[in-house]
Amino acid sequence: MRTNPVMLVHGFAMSFERNWREGGWIDLLGDAGRQIIGVDLIGHGSSDKPHEAEAYADMHRDLASHLPSDGTPVDAIGFSLGAELILRLAAEQPASFGRIVVAGVGENLFSDQRTSRIADAIRGTSDDSDRVAAQFVQYASAGGNDRLALAAVLDRPRTPIDPASLAAITNEVLVVLGDKDFIGSADPLMAALPNATLVMLKGVDHFATPKDMEFLDKALEFLEAVPW
Repeated sequence: MRTNPVMLVHGFAMSFERNWREGGWIDLLGDAGRQIIGVDLIGHGSSDKPHEAEAYADMHRDLASHLPSDGTPVDAIGFSLGAELILRLAAEQPASFGRIVVAGVGENLFSDQRTSRIADAIRGTSDDSDRVAAQFVQYASAGGNDRLALAAVLDRPRTPIDPASLAAITNEVLVVLGDKDFIGSADPLMAALPNATLVMLKGVDHFATPKDMEFLDKALEFLEAVPW
């Protein structure tokens, strides 16, 4: 029986409460007796929301401040932006983690993502009617969000993940991806991770992933945190 604390890292334009509590994750992990480390990334939720892109340059290292001070390894679940940051941090500090679940990421991690169009749409300086951009704008417009801060998150200095760096993550990793997700194939990520298992969610797109019951069930099973 695993007893590691579980770090939950939300996606872009979301928060600990919206990404995880609304989907029932908090209650179920609590019922399984797991300590929860809740994270609101900079620019999101209750965290500071600077409007300068440079403030977000080291988001994955900011995440390290949430790790236990006594060095206890954490299990981790991340969605989209949260999944990317977990992988970046785990590549630098694999011993800080136990098992890792990442969802809503794949080949996009290894490409130079062109997010300025979405950032401009969130700022309201672009009339881009692209469906994906429109969905990001909808999420960014939710109560409590600062649209200028979220646009700065997208404009942050960022380089693609080097696939070779992920070889350091010998931890067990569960990769979860909807087969309707716009981010592309999971194959390059699976090839880069030494000890990964893939779960494909049938008929699920990117934005529906956090509340998908199969994602919830497979992640809890993988972390040995099934409360029933």
